[in-house]
Order: sequence, then structure tokens, then C-alpha cells
Amino acid sequence: MAAGRRWRDGRARLTVEAERPVTLPLEVAASYRARAKGLLGRDGIEGALLLSPASGIHTFGMRIPIDVAYLDRRLRVLAVRTMPPGRLGLPRPRARHVLEAEAGAMAGWGLRAGTVVRVEEDGAGPDGRAG
Repeated sequence: MAAGRRWRDGRARLTVEAERPVTLPLEVAASYRARAKGLLGRDGIEGALLLSPASGIHTFGMRIPIDVAYLDRRLRVLAVRTMPPGRLGLPRPRARHVLEAEAGAMAGWGLRAGTVVRVEEDGAGPDGRAG
């Protein structure tokens, strides 16, 4: 995934390049509307949600605690935090994307600071052809 990549809202696959690589479903929230909604009003998520661009998040109005990973422009994890509902996560320097999942999921995937992730979009790419 090239630096500076711009995604579109939709489904994708996330690969965590850990000791044992893990691939899981990913929802991409790239539009302002999708990023603003995030996981609000949901009781869970299969896989993860990528907010892009984003450098910080909040959990006001959320029903569940979540894991949050701050990613740099090359999709390297800068930090991972678990946040209960009703909190404000301050923006992280160098963060360009934020990955969200149910609390405890990221540890199970081996995701921690320094880990690199890969995003593969499903369906058509930016040029309209299948990816």
C-alpha cells in the first residue's frame, strides 16, 4: 500500500503482519460522514474499522469499549489503546489513520506498536477495475 493512498468507504481486508499473519474483514470509513459515524450505535464489529484520514478519535455515544490503533502513513502501528465509552483520544503526532475493533481483539491478532498492517480493498479499484 503506497503512502498517500486514499480509500473509499466500503469493505476490504486487513492483514496484520505479526508473528502469525492474520487476515480479517475490514470496513473502511473514508468520507466525512462515515468517519463521523464510526462505530456509534453498534454493539460490535466483525474484524475492524479503518478511519482515514484520522489522527484521533472519541468514544462518546459508543456502547462498547474498543481497541484503537494509531497508524502512520505507511500503515505502521504507532500505539494501541483500549478505550471505554465516553472518552476522548487526543490526536497522535504522525498518525494518519485510526483502526478500531472490539476491546481485546487487537492483542489476539498480535497487533502492537511497530506492527505493519496491509489493506486490500474488495471490488473495483480507483480506476473502476477489479483490484
